[in-house]
Parts: sequence; C-alpha cells; structure tokens
Amino acid sequence: MGKLMRLISMAPLFLLLCLPFAFGGHDYNQALSKSILFFEAQRSGYLPHNQRVTWRANSGLNDGKASGVDLVGGYYDAGDNVKFGLPMAFTVTMMSWSIIEYRKQMAANGELGHTMEAVKWGTDYFIKAHPQPYVLYGEVGDGNSDHYCWQRPEDMTTDRHAYKIDPSNPGSDLAGETAAAMAAASIVFRRSNPAYSRELLRHAYQLFEFADKYRGKYDSSITVAQKYYRSISGYNDELLWAAAWLYQASNNKYYLNYLAKNGDSMGGTGWAMTEFGWDVKYAGVQTLVAKFLMQGKAGHHTPVFEKYRQKAEYFMCSLIGKGSRNIQKTPGGLIYRQRWNNMQFVTSASFLATVYSDYLTSYRGSLKCAAGNVAPSELLSFAKSQVDYLLGDNPRATSYMVGYGNNYPRQVHHRGSSIVSIKVNPKFVACRQGYATWYTRKASDPNVLTGALVGGPDAYDNFADERDNYEQTEPATYNNAPLLGILARLAGGHGGYNQLLPVVAPVPNPVIAKPKPAPKPKRTPTPVQLL
Repeated sequence: MGKLMRLISMAPLFLLLCLPFAFGGHDYNQALSKSILFFEAQRSGYLPHNQRVTWRANSGLNDGKASGVDLVGGYYDAGDNVKFGLPMAFTVTMMSWSIIEYRKQMAANGELGHTMEAVKWGTDYFIKAHPQPYVLYGEVGDGNSDHYCWQRPEDMTTDRHAYKIDPSNPGSDLAGETAAAMAAASIVFRRSNPAYSRELLRHAYQLFEFADKYRGKYDSSITVAQKYYRSISGYNDELLWAAAWLYQASNNKYYLNYLAKNGDSMGGTGWAMTEFGWDVKYAGVQTLVAKFLMQGKAGHHTPVFEKYRQKAEYFMCSLIGKGSRNIQKTPGGLIYRQRWNNMQFVTSASFLATVYSDYLTSYRGSLKCAAGNVAPSELLSFAKSQVDYLLGDNPRATSYMVGYGNNYPRQVHHRGSSIVSIKVNPKFVACRQGYATWYTRKASDPNVLTGALVGGPDAYDNFADERDNYEQTEPATYNNAPLLGILARLAGGHGGYNQLLPVVAPVPNPVIAKPKPAPKPKRTPTPVQLL
C-alpha cells in the first residue's frame, strides 16, 4: 500500500497509465507465474523436456501396469505421492474455468501457454484413466502405505494399486467431476487443438452418462479414499456441476433441461452454501447457472434458474458479511472454515466472488443481500483482500505462497521438496529412512516448492512453519487452481472485458449418441450439515 501511495503522490498521470498493471501493492503477475510453476513440481510420470522444476525427475512409471492399463502421468495431490482422482479432477476443472474467464489476461501475462499445459497434463491422464465408457480409474496408490513412508516420488517403494469405478462399483461424484473437468478443458482447447477438444468432450459425455445411469458414492467403491477424500456431500452436486459444464461446452439443451428438472430434487436450488471446494460443488453450480440466466439462456426455465441465482447470491453475501448467515473470518480478515488446509476454501470462494463480480458488472446488475443491495465491486474487493492476505498483508507479514516475497514457509510438508533432489544425490532414500533423515530435519527444504500455497494460519492468524505441522504447511493442487484465475484478473486491472459475451461458439453434435433421458433421480440420504 505504501508503494501505491508514493505513486499517487509522485505521479498521478503515471498511475493512470499503469493502472492495468498496478491493481494493488502486490505483483500479481509474478504470483501468477509462480502459482503455475507449482503444478510442474506435482507432476507424475515421464517429465517433458521443457520441465522447469528441474529438481524433479520421472516417477510412477509402472502405474496401472498390474491392472493392465497405462496410468502413467497425472498429478500428486499434495505433499504425498498418491494420485487421488476426485481432487485432481476438481483441480483441472478450476484451472480450466480460470482460463475460460481470463484467457486474455493470462495471455497478456505470458502464462496462458503454461496454464494450458498444466490442464493438458491432467486431461491426458484422465483419457488414460477412462479406457471404457463405464470404467474410470479413480486412484493410484494407497494413502495408508504412502503416509507410512517419507520418500521422494522418484524412490517410491509403496503400493501402487489402481482403483476403479464401474457399473458394479459406481462413483457418480468421481465420474461427474471428471466429466466436468473434461468438458471445461474442451472449451480451453477448442481453438488451439480442435481434435483434442472433441476427444475431451466425447469422454465428458460418456462419463456423465456413466455417473447419471449408475448412481453411487465413489468412496463406497474405492474405500481406501474414505480417510483422505471422503465424499460427504454425496454425488448430486457433481451431477449438476457436470451438467452445467457440459451445457457450457456443447450448448446442448439436454444439459440445460437437466439442470432445470433436477435442480430441486438434487439440491441445486435448495442448498444455501457458505463453502465451495473439491467435495461440495453447489455454490459453483449456482454461480454457473446464474451466469446462464444473465446470458438470457434460461428460456422457460427462468423461474427455476432464479432460485439457483438466489442461492448463488446467498453465498456471495455471506462472504462479504452482508448475508443472513456470514462466513467466519480470522481477526486479520481471512475466510476461516477449518484447521486443516483452510486455504483451499479461501481461494475457491474468492474465485467465485471474482467471476460473479464480473458477471454482475457485465450484466449491469447488483448483488441483493439481506443487508441491502451491494455493488459488484465489493465482491472483487473482497477477493483482492483475500489474495493480498495470503501474499503477505496479514498480522504475521507472512506470504503463504512459497517463493513469493521474503517471509514464506521454508519447511513445507512435502516429500519431494523436503528431501535432497535425486539429481543432486541419487542415493536411494528408503521408506522410513526419509522420516529419520529428512522429515525431522529442522532446516529449510533443499528444494524450494515455488508457487505452492500452503494450508495457512489458524482461526487467530497464527502459523507455525514446521514440516510436521501438516494442517498448516502442506500445499495442494486445489489450493492453487482457483487462484490462477483471480491472479490473472487482478493483474489485468480494469481493462475492458465482458464476461457475459458468448464464451464459446456452438459446437457440432457429439459423435456419440444423444444422451438418453435422465432416469428418475434417486433421493439420497440428506448429507451432513454443510455450514
């Protein structure tokens, strides 16, 4: 802020000229570049020649082999070496959404290519993981055996069993989220790689049909995921989420009708949310449907879509403290939901606030809260406040993005980062040896995990930079994915844009058969209270 004030006092004209590049006191362009780099550190499989995180090497090269399928590639979710399908798919969906909304801003920053490569690294893996229309591999590795060891991914000796869902062992949430990821990514590649885009859309259609036809929670089929990524909200939110993305990708009215017909029974118009993340997608669905409504696409579904929009606005109002039930914040102003990796909710919620602010601005509308009408700019200001906090504007003056600023976490809970690079010392690090030699080491990580957004502070803005403090120092791909879009938007300043212009041109009907009418929704038990 001091830097900004100096600019104002020294040269008002200079500030005016530089406004698109100086939205605030932070270097959002630099933060964006670092955020994208983190995904290269999380890569599994054969690393490409243009790999920029050079302390990493190839890993997981036999993944899927025991099951007769090639599952080499994809992303490790956090500080471990397991490939969990549900959070990986959400990560790809949110990276894609960031590009769809802020492609021009990313291109201006020179990071569009890197972000598209990050998306493709995920979707290439999903294509492999979906070898048949009704088969999807949703996990490689086991969290229990993986967490018993502290090893570089390049040295892994842990079990690499591959777990799948199929008609006998369904997983509508996993298949639905993967369908959403493939559909969103198909929009990303439509102009630059149309053949690949069509392939992604074909997989998305099949996965949605699989998810809708064979209903069930994925963690009832892949039970080893329950301890790590349990689907508490069930699968109805993912079915609606996938339908929304398939409509946006295809303009196929089947999916618009699906959202209208199932909005009430599946909770899309009923759940009033104060969170959004890899498990609970309702606020994301409500935001997308509100966009369709503002674009004039609702038609005779307008009454139902208005209910979605009301719930979207309930979420937005709760973020800025003007709703009937507001989200908790730390004394320093950060959204606070839980002790373990709270930052995931900060970036996901802030992304929705950012895009909704732009939707309303383009629509020339305002936010209707319990406390009265609110200008769209308040939502963007809120998102900016959250980003500024995580970049260092907080009571501890700590940047929670590794490598950004001077005071950032040095002992990250991350296997690859905390153990000497295999390229520096190729000597094998055994399963338990890693804990004895590297995990307990009270020193900075030998490899800087540039761009990683860690779990962050507690409810009182306190933070302990210690490797064994996994609740606060472990990063995750789904922390960073929504942040890409916000940083691109903030770096772009007040440049002209219109988020409600048609984002994509109509696409030809898919090669596969037209989706069959959705079966009558099966009511699932009411999920636990989602506050």
